[in-house]
Amino acid sequence: MARSRPASGDSAAEPGVARRHVFGVHELTSGLNALLEDSVGRVWVTGEVSGLSRPASGHVYFTLKDDRAQIRAALFRSAAARVPFALENGLEVLAYADVQVYEARGDLQLVVRKLEPRGQGALQLAFEQLKGRLAAEGLFDEARKRPLPPFPERIGVVTSPTGAAVRDVIEVSGRRAPATPILVAPTRVQGEGAEHEIAAALAAVSTQPGVDLVLLVRGGGSLEDLWSFNTEVVARAIARCPVPVLSGVGHETDFTIADWVADARAPTPSAAALQALPDRAGLARTLERDWRRLGGALRRQVSRAAHVLAREQDALRMLAGIDAQVAVGITANPYALRKLRDWESIDAVVGVPWNMSPDEQEPAAIRLEPEVAEEMPPAPERPAIKPTI
Repeated sequence: MARSRPASGDSAAEPGVARRHVFGVHELTSGLNALLEDSVGRVWVTGEVSGLSRPASGHVYFTLKDDRAQIRAALFRSAAARVPFALENGLEVLAYADVQVYEARGDLQLVVRKLEPRGQGALQLAFEQLKGRLAAEGLFDEARKRPLPPFPERIGVVTSPTGAAVRDVIEVSGRRAPATPILVAPTRVQGEGAEHEIAAALAAVSTQPGVDLVLLVRGGGSLEDLWSFNTEVVARAIARCPVPVLSGVGHETDFTIADWVADARAPTPSAAALQALPDRAGLARTLERDWRRLGGALRRQVSRAAHVLAREQDALRMLAGIDAQVAVGITANPYALRKLRDWESIDAVVGVPWNMSPDEQEPAAIRLEPEVAEEMPPAPERPAIKPTI
């Protein structure tokens, strides 16, 4: 852009004076943009985010400032979709941006191409932000988590069909519970867009007939490799799953958002299979132990019953001997024998129980029916009865 001397008008310059060049506003701003592009280009700028605005267009507008100056910034929709963390007011960021003049207002601005948080990685910040938001919603609460079935009818496995994780699950399944069927829902487990495939696989396998448990597994890796399991898409797919979900992502030290949302967590894919499947050998040992306990309990019960039965048989034999001697005593008393035939009527009228002794019957009869007592002959002396054992 050529320089020119200021002038008061557009007329031709006087002899010996350079001719003036007058710019239109659009021409000037366009020239400034070209100058900035040639001279400045893309730069890294650090500052604090303020005045954050997110219109429906998907673009993001904000101001970067420090303690001495500020500049407007625009993050267009395509670039905003690649930012893994949530932009917030007050956040210190590093912006990689083009310096331009916004021609509609003549303002200097930054057109941001890349954005990073200052002081920590973008993925780590995104992880902490999403974790806090989902925890506030209650997605990590123990109260909403479901118990795993002790004897699953059919297990769905969401993982890569070519990774080590699926081989580990199949190997443990064949050794531990070969009768339990396994249904693999293949999906990518890393890379751009993998989170949507994982969510779709979870939804598909959980509705298959007989599936009452889903394993979500993959091998270890860096934070970037495991990032699909730290996305909101996968977290909400786990929360919506109609059957319990057991996560086994990474190694023992790896924790993902999926681990907190899932109904249970295992440190590795192999551990997830061990936790999900019943132990056939252990069940056989338990069955054998319980069978021995049951046999012992039955033998003790039969022994106690036999002992009780023997005692009762002895008592019956003793009572049988006593009854025989009582019968002899009754036949020796003609009056008692005669009265025994209509004992029910006498007992109903007089109220004298049949098992009273003769000494007890006489005063009772006299008390209740004196005229009957006068006719009764004295009872003979009752022979002593010796019990037989």
